[in-house]
Amino acid sequence: MHEMPFYWSYGLEGSNLLFCMHGIGSCADAFLPQREIADHLNCRVVAWDAPGYRYSADPAHEPGIDGWADAAADLIRRLGYERSTVLGVSWGGVTATRLALRHPDLVEALILADSSVGSGTSSKNAEAMRSRASTLTDLGAAEFAKQRAPLLVSEKTEPEVLEDVQRLFADSVRMPSYQWACNSMADTDHRDSLLSIEAPTLVICGEEDRVTPPKLSAQLAEGIPNSRLVHIEDAGHLANQEKFENFNREVSNFIQSID
Repeated sequence: MHEMPFYWSYGLEGSNLLFCMHGIGSCADAFLPQREIADHLNCRVVAWDAPGYRYSADPAHEPGIDGWADAAADLIRRLGYERSTVLGVSWGGVTATRLALRHPDLVEALILADSSVGSGTSSKNAEAMRSRASTLTDLGAAEFAKQRAPLLVSEKTEPEVLEDVQRLFADSVRMPSYQWACNSMADTDHRDSLLSIEAPTLVICGEEDRVTPPKLSAQLAEGIPNSRLVHIEDAGHLANQEKFENFNREVSNFIQSID
């Protein structure tokens, strides 16, 4: 994966970097609401389309979680940074965890939003994750997104947010990368690795997350030594989009507390 993935950048180039990694059914634009963090902290927010998603080229072969983590590390370095705060949502959080484990020198701080230790914690969870991609093949991206999107948000979420989530999902996912991403989740279980994470970590989750319930965020926070856990009220699996003011405030407070 040597081709530069697509990314957008907002804020002052050369200022502290907040690097954002999207979930398994999304893309860089899921983080457009986080641009206000750059305004508030005078930092730079960069969000990528992971290789194989939306505007980024397909990887030449199946990357696995290591491959995606290394591609993120490569992009951060190519942007001219030796240190970064990394924010990952869901699958992006699992990949961000692997990034912190494989490239600890690069990760100054870690933010894991509505995430987990991976789906490899049981054969049942792994199989459910692996088999999900066949639904994309059967239904096509637009119909798959229409069925999946309502599960990703709280029932209290504004209709326009749900529309946005559905549109980004449909625009972003394709085969074989979606299958590969599902496989990477199925193959990952970070339970025994969390103790090794040195970066200060914020674990943040929507109280009404039905995809990765709050107990999975609690598991991350309990396992990572220097971590704190925050819940976002009235938010589901995409707290950064659903309740972005509260989410951004928690992220900003965390980043300021470690500076």
